[in-house]
Amino acid sequence: MSGPVYAEYEEVLRRPRFRRIEDAISPTLHFIRENGFWVRPTEAVRACADADDDIFLECAQTAGASWLVTGNTRDFPSVWQDTAIVTPRQFLDRLAEDVLRRSNV
Repeated sequence: MSGPVYAEYEEVLRRPRFRRIEDAISPTLHFIRENGFWVRPTEAVRACADADDDIFLECAQTAGASWLVTGNTRDFPSVWQDTAIVTPRQFLDRLAEDVLRRSNV
């Protein structure tokens, strides 16, 4: 998590089209703020079709993230360095496969 990514989450969660009530938004943001792994990216990245999404790659790169989960994969490269860019469904499927593989060892 980085400051710009947190600000994006805060803005998106409050968009009227998502119809989220403040009683749900505030605790969610508090949980993210208190439990997120915070990093301070030092290198600018320009790799997304939508330049506003580059902040997520910067954060993933600094954190050494294995996964970047987004509902908007079309604006991202399929992989960024060692970070796989996946949808929430793909992430859950891969996580389930990994759990099954480990339990059958």
